[in-house]
Amino acid sequence: MKKNILTLFSLILIVFSGCSDDVLDRPQLNNEPDTPAFWTQESNLRYYANEYYTSFFPGYNSSWGTDYAPLLGYNFSDNCVNTNVQTNFESSIPSSRSSSAWLQQYAGPSWYFGWIRKSNVFLDRIESYSKSSISTEAYGHWSGIARFFKALEYSRLVATFGDVPYYAKTFSETDYDQMFKDRTPRAEVMDSVYANFKYALDKVRANDGNQYVNKYVVAGFISRWMLFEGTWQKYHSNDQARAKKYLEFARDAAEVVMNSGKYSVSSDFRSLFGSSDLSSNKECILFRNYNKDQGVTHCIASYCNGYESQTSAANLALVKAFICVDGKNWKNSSVAKADSFNLSNLIKTRDPRFEATFWYAPKVQSASLLYSCKFIDREGPTHAADANIPARYASMTNTNAYPVMRLSEVLLNWIEAKAELATLNGVAVTQADIDKSINVIRNRPLDSEAISRGVTKTAPMQLASLPDDPDRDSDVPVLIWEIRRERQMEFVFEHSRLLDIKRWGKLQYMNCTTHPDNLKGIWVNIPQEVPAYLVKAKIGKLQVAKADGTIVTYNGTNASSMVGYYIPEGAKDRISFDDKNYLSPVAKDQIDLYTKRGYNLTQTPLWN
Repeated sequence: MKKNILTLFSLILIVFSGCSDDVLDRPQLNNEPDTPAFWTQESNLRYYANEYYTSFFPGYNSSWGTDYAPLLGYNFSDNCVNTNVQTNFESSIPSSRSSSAWLQQYAGPSWYFGWIRKSNVFLDRIESYSKSSISTEAYGHWSGIARFFKALEYSRLVATFGDVPYYAKTFSETDYDQMFKDRTPRAEVMDSVYANFKYALDKVRANDGNQYVNKYVVAGFISRWMLFEGTWQKYHSNDQARAKKYLEFARDAAEVVMNSGKYSVSSDFRSLFGSSDLSSNKECILFRNYNKDQGVTHCIASYCNGYESQTSAANLALVKAFICVDGKNWKNSSVAKADSFNLSNLIKTRDPRFEATFWYAPKVQSASLLYSCKFIDREGPTHAADANIPARYASMTNTNAYPVMRLSEVLLNWIEAKAELATLNGVAVTQADIDKSINVIRNRPLDSEAISRGVTKTAPMQLASLPDDPDRDSDVPVLIWEIRRERQMEFVFEHSRLLDIKRWGKLQYMNCTTHPDNLKGIWVNIPQEVPAYLVKAKIGKLQVAKADGTIVTYNGTNASSMVGYYIPEGAKDRISFDDKNYLSPVAKDQIDLYTKRGYNLTQTPLWN
């Protein structure tokens, strides 16, 4: 697992074509003959599986692509603010969708089953042709790989739509009863996902070569998706039996990684995202490297370079979620100036992940003045004023690597699963559990630049003296509240936040009227820190909020009063949303397609 994945990710892989008038985009093999002989060689099984990688482990995506990429893909959550009106949830059923479109407002895929078809074809051919030609061990491994990717895709589909049709195996293109089957209940689909994940964890090799899916990659993703489903069943379906089943699997899968001895949190936070090569980083279970010489680059670092605009940026609500270095939230902390929210103070008083995530001074390139430089190395933003920024920091020629699955996520999935199980009559979390998870992450090394800015490590979490945040939701136990906070600090602009608040039943955090800190930035002294804003064009537009909530608007003569929480220009709440937005609607053209064939496709609940 410690060499460049580039060759694997950049292969020109088996291409599929779909049928325009069917509910399934049915990919067909067309680069290699779909003959029994093809499937008798293990190298061809690997070749067939390679196409999954860039779709399921996109990293920073590639070129100008941003789907499933950090920063630009995952910026729809309660952690972000835009100028003007905030991005809305869907409010009506769309007439159509692109077959494999990325749904940013649901952090998941569109109504597309091509990947399910690919996995079913894979399983069918392994059973029909490979089983008698390869070893029993190889048969188990490749069957496990096919089941793993099938389970991954169904996990994403269920998280987005809830009930979805479950296709257990391949079927004839004329079998319309199968092709146009209605939704399968969520519980039934996820029980099949559970079984496929179980098989994969048991059968996939512990080592299948550098940067190929192995047992530990499987275990890491199981911990992610079983935690999602376990908490969904608890908070949405009130099905404690299924919640317990999935959460136990999340816990057990995480322990496979934790007990392997292969991984450790041993590098500074920024190096996880800015390094050009992660092959030596022991926190990475799976990563994606990039290489300009092989034409595989991305654009995400360029939007962290200090020059490009960040039209969606971190808000005050996120800033307030960062704990102080004494391990307490700002309202409970005894750290000097814990209640000060100017950047120079935040860098010194907050958890080191704050300094590693944001630039050290307000920047007008950010909608909130708080500029994220998480996904670039330390050098990158220093070139912002250069006439010619190095290619690795500009345009779509970025080459820093991305940690697709890392130990810190597994540790946080594990401790949350254990804490949730404790509320379901399970074993109580112990200090030893905290020391093996959260405190390992808090003890992450600091780099020299962080130290030079006065950053210090956060104190370990002490179970016996957890701070009780005055802003804690009354229905969330103190320990679970603090675990959720750790996730919020660890995964800023990554895959996690929207999916987290969805599974917890906390989508109301997106309401900016009831959560006004969503529409604010950091505390700024405009005359001293952002004097460029004191111009005629900003009269009547530039605003700050005082500590007591009073709004001050720049009128051209009150520059000295422009000190307070920055309000992004024209920031207003999004239109109202409700419980239907926990899941996505199916497009009208899919419903119509079923009807045309004489079948019925049920719309997502609450969208009728």
